[in-house]
Amino acid sequence: MELYPIKFEPLYKYRLWGGEKLKTHLNKDYNEESIGESWEISDVKGDETKVLKGALKGQTLKQLIQKYKGAFVGESVYKTFGEDFPLLIKFIDAKTPLSIQVHPSNELAKERHNSFGKNEMWYVMQADKDAELIVGFESEIDKEEYLKQLEEDTILNVMHHETVAQGDTFYIPTGRIHAIGAGVLLAEIQQTSDVTYRIYDYNRVDATTGKERELHNELALDAIDFKYYDNFKTDYKKEVNTSNILVHSPYFKTNFIKVEGEITKDYTKLDSFVIYMCVSGGLEIESNNEKYTLKIGETILLPAVIDNVKISSNKAEFLEIYY
Repeated sequence: MELYPIKFEPLYKYRLWGGEKLKTHLNKDYNEESIGESWEISDVKGDETKVLKGALKGQTLKQLIQKYKGAFVGESVYKTFGEDFPLLIKFIDAKTPLSIQVHPSNELAKERHNSFGKNEMWYVMQADKDAELIVGFESEIDKEEYLKQLEEDTILNVMHHETVAQGDTFYIPTGRIHAIGAGVLLAEIQQTSDVTYRIYDYNRVDATTGKERELHNELALDAIDFKYYDNFKTDYKKEVNTSNILVHSPYFKTNFIKVEGEITKDYTKLDSFVIYMCVSGGLEIESNNEKYTLKIGETILLPAVIDNVKISSNKAEFLEIYY
């Protein structure tokens, strides 16, 4: 059977910091409250997304890889990861701040959790006035000073706080302390991993459990990169109708594309699946004489065998992601 551009059914995740923007801004359809994450494409065990429509409807991402192998993910991707999909794609809405956290490296995650590490990136889709992210440290700090601040409950004072607006992008390598602040809606691209070390959580009680959430300060200590960096935000171009490099890392490559009119994408030389996340407006994708719509807050995966697509829009912005 011929593979086609695939939308998956999102998985909606309760988070004590979740709000309503996935519904109000991205038109997501759910009834629960405090939904903080929409997992768009996931191969996390027990949380595999399923095909939304078409001949493959109901099949999980894992089943597609098992059946189509390199034709689906790309021969080199299949050779590297086998039946595991390397990326987890999400939209995140933080009504209140996320915990201060850090992710372990590939080596630590493998050793401790038999998991990938969690290098990730954020693209801000909407931010309330004065909304901010926490990324890294504000100035030079060593392990002893860090532990002192943690003990005295003043850890927020040594974090780097950055006010953000739509379009701001941050790469978060493993080891970098970070948190999404209140009032931020963003797209997140990350390695397939659900390993997070929570460092500080505002002494909050989770209404669903009646308890404070677990902290992982001992595990986190070995994972933290204490190096000081003077800039965390990603600079990029926004040229129309072209792939502008956003974040190219060893784990994923993401470009920013602004479409006005019509463009053709040729992936003949790319040995990988391609994912589009629409972050503004809406567009139409044509592949093998079939048309697919993609609106803000929607995600679509092009299997590796699809070499050419035509994209048209009055005005849309989307992220182009591949391995």
